[in-house]
Amino acid sequence: MASNGVSGLDMEKKSGGGGGVEDIYGEDSATEDQLVTPRTVSVASGYTLLRDPHHNKGLAFTEKERDAHYLRGLLPPAVLNQDLQEKRLMHNLRQYKVPLQRYMAMMDLQERNERLFYKLLIDNVEELLPVVYTPTVGEACQKYGSIFRRPQGLYISLKEKGKILEVLKNWPERSIQVIVVTDGERILGLGDLGCQGMGIPVGKLSLYTALGGLRPSACLPVTIDVGTNNEQLLKDEFYIGLKQRRATGQEYAELLHEFMCAVKQNYGERVLVQFEDFANHNAFELLAKYSKTHLVFNDDIQGTASVVLAGLIASLKLVGGSLAEHTFLFLGAGEAGTGIAELIALEISKQTKAPLEETRKKIWLVDSKGLIVHSRMESLQHFKKPWAHEHESIRALLDAVKSIKPTVLIGSSGVGKTFTKEVVEAMTSFNEKPLILALSNPTSQSECTAEEAYTWSKGRAIFASGSPFDPVEYNGKLFVPGQANNAYIFPGFGLGLIMSGAIRVHEDMLLAACEYTNQHI
Repeated sequence: MASNGVSGLDMEKKSGGGGGVEDIYGEDSATEDQLVTPRTVSVASGYTLLRDPHHNKGLAFTEKERDAHYLRGLLPPAVLNQDLQEKRLMHNLRQYKVPLQRYMAMMDLQERNERLFYKLLIDNVEELLPVVYTPTVGEACQKYGSIFRRPQGLYISLKEKGKILEVLKNWPERSIQVIVVTDGERILGLGDLGCQGMGIPVGKLSLYTALGGLRPSACLPVTIDVGTNNEQLLKDEFYIGLKQRRATGQEYAELLHEFMCAVKQNYGERVLVQFEDFANHNAFELLAKYSKTHLVFNDDIQGTASVVLAGLIASLKLVGGSLAEHTFLFLGAGEAGTGIAELIALEISKQTKAPLEETRKKIWLVDSKGLIVHSRMESLQHFKKPWAHEHESIRALLDAVKSIKPTVLIGSSGVGKTFTKEVVEAMTSFNEKPLILALSNPTSQSECTAEEAYTWSKGRAIFASGSPFDPVEYNGKLFVPGQANNAYIFPGFGLGLIMSGAIRVHEDMLLAACEYTNQHI
């Protein structure tokens, strides 16, 4: 309890001196001259308070606060305001040469001083986004067992089957507005990382606060652990998840259904469930099944599609023409590829009033077996069938580029170095300004680098990638590559769903988000 025994509800809020992250996520507006938690009924004091990341302010506690909360002697005598603490921490972070060390330092900060973590992230978002999100979060997930220190979310495994509602109630926060959940089967372009995929929900939700303004306490990261097929992890003595092969079929479906029902029962109709990095077969089925009964959003299918469509609309200012006048070729026909393709087709249909079946014919996809054509229809997965057009069979991407002659080339394959010099040169041979989007994450899996795209196209390409690349100098000109990353859309889209009180996600919402984002690119 607070030392003076006064509840937070009785405390008078002072004006002035606010700002910083406290106002951003709207939970505690405490400043140096205010009590630490004006809206909570009671707070910890003394040693316990310094270990509570939600309310700890470190050396920013004032003399008055140190007396009020039994902190005398538990802190060095200096009082450093939040700006000075930020300056010191940014100096320390920049000393680390290895990105994973920066990531670990940021996670340590989040676990001891949440408000300072978000102040750093908000004030230095361009520098720190690649640290807490792609590409560094990919390496963090790969090594999550080794760097694991303190649980950052809720782990629901097959051991909890039949008890998931009880598990949700173990989480200390009651007013949850958004849940980001993964089963770790397809983490970025790195494959099955099982339980170690927790880094993705944690990273996504930190952006919901830093970029979308949601309270951290309203965000819940969840990992569903049904095992892993990653042999390396199964043999790793430090692996933190279930050491068994992945559950599939009915066992998997029953666990996910229990989770979705428990979420709705515990948090209500309006809680947003964002699916992240599920394998293709599960991702499409889960989205189709629960979009009718829950407020659900698949970031890999819908988020990626939205940010790419917004970028394509913006690029028309450079290349000219309408969306309907362009031809699109994808390398990759999974969640991201088919999701982007469908949203492009929907937008063209909206603009031209043409039937969706017609607008899809401007869009071609290449998967691991080659160009998706009508003669392959019987063997195609259901989500690929709308993209099977009449054409001869083509195996190689380069041959597909030469035959289709696309104006836009989009990579969502998860396989690096697939946009070769020959592919980029072919795109340049029949386009004055070829649009090349190498979207796969992390950076190591990008279909080509920014330097390769600009060099091989002789500076003519309009390029964007999923993970950031540094500016490139070519022929005396500086080219700044674009970044088509979901971080530019999902925090705002999720915030809009929550603020509007929506209980379902509709396609028109995604198109509106694309059009609005385009206006601010």
